[in-house]
Amino acid sequence: MGTIRLDKLLAASGAGTRSEVKNFIRKGRVTVNGTVCKNADSKADAESDVICLDGQPVFYSEFEYHMLYKPAGCVTAARDARYETVMDYITSARKKDLFPVGRLDLDTEGLLLITNDGDLAHRLLAPGKHVDKTYFARVQGEVTPEDIARFQDGLDIGEDRPTMPAVLEILSVGEISEVYVTIQEGKFHQIKRMFAAVGKTVLYLKRLRMGSLVLDPALQAGESRLLSQKEIDDLRKGAAHE
Repeated sequence: MGTIRLDKLLAASGAGTRSEVKNFIRKGRVTVNGTVCKNADSKADAESDVICLDGQPVFYSEFEYHMLYKPAGCVTAARDARYETVMDYITSARKKDLFPVGRLDLDTEGLLLITNDGDLAHRLLAPGKHVDKTYFARVQGEVTPEDIARFQDGLDIGEDRPTMPAVLEILSVGEISEVYVTIQEGKFHQIKRMFAAVGKTVLYLKRLRMGSLVLDPALQAGESRLLSQKEIDDLRKGAAHE
């Protein structure tokens, strides 16, 4: 990947903000290949140079991957004049380079991937890849086996073509039913429109899975964490072979 400014590299690796790491460098707390470097704009190679802060190695990766439990009431955008955005919940030093992969509606909760890996994002969202996305929903009305069949056949939601086949799994049935829905598209308000097509109303919607990535049950709404290397590898593998 070539060389990069030392202060930028340290900030991007999570060592501190850009101003904080410049101060670390000025104070002689940073070494490159065992030699103290006090020049913040010195260049270093993240792949071949050994960079340490206070004697501890600093590791830099070109890409970052964050799992966010998106809360209801915030928009999936980098900025918005009216609402909080999903990026307001990310604290990475590289935040300005990150973006959400796909969108969740304002009132929809759940799994959202935040990254700067444009290639992976494209492969996860490309219509031809047919990446599964699973949601939990509470629905006004009794969901029936007939609804399962209609979801599987594809529904007319007012577009040129019916939706692709979707998997509807009933968890409980009553005046308010609970279900899992798995789709392979990302049309505007798609799940709400699909249930409207069978005469029902979505009251609550939460995304649980995208491809191989599953929402961490330890996360609370508004919390995020970095993906593990296995999660990253599984996402890449799945997106390549879908």
